Amino acid sequence: MNARTEPRLLAPISNRHLDALEEEAIFILREVAGAFERPTLLFSGGKDSLVLLRCAEKAFGRGRLPYPLLMIDTGHNFREVTDFRDQRARELGAELIVRSVEESMKRGTVRLAHPGESRNAHQSVTLLEAIEEFRFDALIGGARRDEEKARAKERIFSHRDSFGQWQPKAQRPELWTLFNTRLQPSEHFRVFPISNWTELDVWQYIEREAIALPSIYYAHEREVVERRGLLVPVTELTPPREGETVVTRTVRFRTVGDITCTCPVASPAANATEVVAETLAADVSERGATRMDDKTSDASMEKRKKDGYF
Repeated sequence: MNARTEPRLLAPISNRHLDALEEEAIFILREVAGAFERPTLLFSGGKDSLVLLRCAEKAFGRGRLPYPLLMIDTGHNFREVTDFRDQRARELGAELIVRSVEESMKRGTVRLAHPGESRNAHQSVTLLEAIEEFRFDALIGGARRDEEKARAKERIFSHRDSFGQWQPKAQRPELWTLFNTRLQPSEHFRVFPISNWTELDVWQYIEREAIALPSIYYAHEREVVERRGLLVPVTELTPPREGETVVTRTVRFRTVGDITCTCPVASPAANATEVVAETLAADVSERGATRMDDKTSDASMEKRKKDGYF
């Protein structure tokens, strides 16, 4: 009567649709290479950019990427991620360009309201400076429409004006996968090859392709405090506030960004297969569950994108 029963396992999940998503991403990556003179691939070392990198390997061949990788570093990134970023770039023999918010602060183009202010939004300034420095005309990113409602509005080929700004009411139509890539001087495009993917698609692809990720994407022990419904990691940059209790929890990161605004979620998932199962049950988007900077207002992401954010 008291015999233990094994938990019921989930039925295998089909991933046949990944072939169509991968084919679309490869087509877009090749379209960028053919249509623009100075494109670059935004590479943070996070899961979405690593998925993009795998698609780029398939599009052009290993070690033959036709554009450099670009990272805008806040100086407050998780060490596990930046180390992994450098490792992957070396393995691929790819050119990696890193520009930092700290350099912009030294030039005086970025000024913090106070020393503890998050640098995340200020990446826009450093990114626009890098675009001007290298005269990039297309920046390939790993944003997806399911992440946040402002991103759901954006085209795959997202036109930016000469000030680097996104105008939601002036987007170009993309009927039958026909992309208008015409540019005026000083304008550029942000291109999102995995725009139509979901978080579940990304993790199924990571599982299928056995893509290595920074360790913090999987379950590990970490000191955290509960704040505004989120688990805030305890670090030198994010110390506990008065009255907060530090606890050690088993957590993982669903998305990775600046330490000052990125939170983990409680999770025992230790590999991609287990993350896929968890993602199936998730009822909050990864940014909604983990990003403090998106909780300032309902329009916070859209405002940042109009100012030149990724």
